[in-house]
Amino acid sequence: MPWTTQKMLPGKPYPLGAHWDGLGVNFAVFSAHAQRIELCLFNPAGRREVRRIELQDCTDEIFHGYLPQAGPGLLYGYRAHGPYQPEAGHRFNPNKLLLDPYAKRLSGTLTFSESLFGYNVGSTRGDLSFDRRDSANFMPKAVVVNETFPWGRDAPPHRAWEESVIYEAHLRGFTKTHPDVAESERGSFAGLGNPRVIEHLVKLGITAIELLPVHAYLQDHFLQQKGLRNYWGYSTLAFFAPEPAYVANPESGSREIRETVRKLHEAGIEIILDVVYNHTCEGSEMGPTLSWRGLDNLSYYQPVKDKPRYLVNDTGCGNTLNVAHPRVLQMVLDSLRHWVEEYHVDGFRFDLGSTLGRESYGFDPHGGFFDAIRQDPVLSRVKLISEPWDIGPGGYQLGNHPPGFAEWNDQYRDTLRRYWRGDAGQRGALAGKLMGSSEIFEHHRRKSWASINYIASHDGFTVHDLVTYAERHNEANGEDNKDGHGENYSANYGHEGETEDQAVNGTRAALKRALLSSLFLSHGMPMLQAGDEMGRTQQGNNNAYCQDNEISWLDWSKKDEGLIAFASKVIALRTAHPSLRPGHFMHGRKEILPGIQDASWFDESGNMLDQAAWADASAQMFSLRRAVRSDEQLDITLAMFNAAAEARDYTLPGPAMGWTLVLDSARPDLEPVRVEGDKVHVAPRAVLLLVADAAS
Repeated sequence: MPWTTQKMLPGKPYPLGAHWDGLGVNFAVFSAHAQRIELCLFNPAGRREVRRIELQDCTDEIFHGYLPQAGPGLLYGYRAHGPYQPEAGHRFNPNKLLLDPYAKRLSGTLTFSESLFGYNVGSTRGDLSFDRRDSANFMPKAVVVNETFPWGRDAPPHRAWEESVIYEAHLRGFTKTHPDVAESERGSFAGLGNPRVIEHLVKLGITAIELLPVHAYLQDHFLQQKGLRNYWGYSTLAFFAPEPAYVANPESGSREIRETVRKLHEAGIEIILDVVYNHTCEGSEMGPTLSWRGLDNLSYYQPVKDKPRYLVNDTGCGNTLNVAHPRVLQMVLDSLRHWVEEYHVDGFRFDLGSTLGRESYGFDPHGGFFDAIRQDPVLSRVKLISEPWDIGPGGYQLGNHPPGFAEWNDQYRDTLRRYWRGDAGQRGALAGKLMGSSEIFEHHRRKSWASINYIASHDGFTVHDLVTYAERHNEANGEDNKDGHGENYSANYGHEGETEDQAVNGTRAALKRALLSSLFLSHGMPMLQAGDEMGRTQQGNNNAYCQDNEISWLDWSKKDEGLIAFASKVIALRTAHPSLRPGHFMHGRKEILPGIQDASWFDESGNMLDQAAWADASAQMFSLRRAVRSDEQLDITLAMFNAAAEARDYTLPGPAMGWTLVLDSARPDLEPVRVEGDKVHVAPRAVLLLVADAAS
């Protein structure tokens, strides 16, 4: 270890983090309020601090230094000296080893200890006390890296938004029980890259897989005390480092991730990461001191106005990252670019995206984060998706994000659920959602893909449970079944939970197919939760964030092959017909052929719905005709929806033309058949799709 005796040189303030140049390592870390910062170096096992060196130079609030002969594999951390004045928002404590916010790889795991807290946990003065215990033995260490990868001719698919079909999956749960994945690779990036796993995605028609957080994250102590684990991973510990548990071989984890990304790209599948930049794992002012809090609590987090001892909690997770601060914003953008440039990911879904748009005066779609990312030459080219809400004041911002962002549309989700449950007054609401929710998103020249349509996501019931349970069943979470969504717009159709009653199961199966059909026949960008195409259940748990077990994992041994085939069929129809996935909004005002507008809505008698008909709260049936012409290609489709418990005969609307029935959710195995006459029989709780001769 030649670096143990080398003199620390001034180095440079950029780039932030630890960077090896072939001869040594430059270290740079931001703190606006620290008085001095020490670099701590550890032996290869990370158990013994070998050397402590002060970063003697500081430029523009960046502490920096250069260590000759240091190189890849070096383990390090920081200690920050400064005022411990919680009342003023300062929580410096040099007894706490701090993780580099720019750490690209971690060695070791975080082990809970009271020494991780900057204050004496048992003190009667609470967080105003000062704890002198050293936390190094309980902290993971950052690792200096030099990662190169032969990307060769890797070509990101660059799928058009309107052609995209997203598959939301948890990396671990997706392959944890897959029989064709080696046991040592299940639940890892290597498992995701398995040919049989990718084959499933391709056959289904998926164009992008959206992974729940894969950044290194914290296992919450309160869950460990209950014998549970943080499964979802929305508790980030390192924004640049992958979660060590998600790689089959930790020593070559970055290579494993890149190999999987390249395999997905070769199959035409993009990879989107669910990222958490709204808060960190350090929690409230009573949380541990692991990184940002110890480096500069007052800069990295938003303090309560006039009470800086406390942190703003717009996220519900104890703290709110201060993205309005230029250095914090820089960290977020640097992290995003790192994943695009180093791992070739194709996009991001921003957890609690409203938080990222918060300035001192509230949410602003033209705030610093949005402006910075939209002009960035790297990030502006990838897919950007926001979860458009948080729990802070004015936190619900669906439709208010800037151009360039798509948004999770929870109103679409709830409307679809309520319509198919048979709730009154949902026909008109569903009609709007099928057309891309233009009432929400059609402004600033946005396209219909701004709406991310979904029936279910990781947060809530699966599609199967949506038609199997009227109430949540979260007892396994240890919170007296009080956690999770209280209103799910679900029903059990005669029996709570699984049953052998064939009539009940028949109704449930019909509704699952109707729900999936509606999703993929809607304008906007569809997102399918992993396993919903195979009938996955969480046993009624609608908040499985802490269930790293069979409740959350996909059970490949019980997959519903018929439902998989049906989902693949509907997705293929969406792909084949431009009228089902136009990028623009339709309003029924553009004539495509004489008597045929781009969009028209009809009742079961074939009459165009008027204002009085739309106001009929008891109506549960309608049909939607859509037509597009592009590059001399004419595509006309007619979708019929019947949420009633009774069958109906629909009269085909004029003008008369030849139709082929290509989809009947009540008859999933139906082959395309020519429609004879002017009526079509629609079964209870069913969706039909007809294609005009010009497009069939």
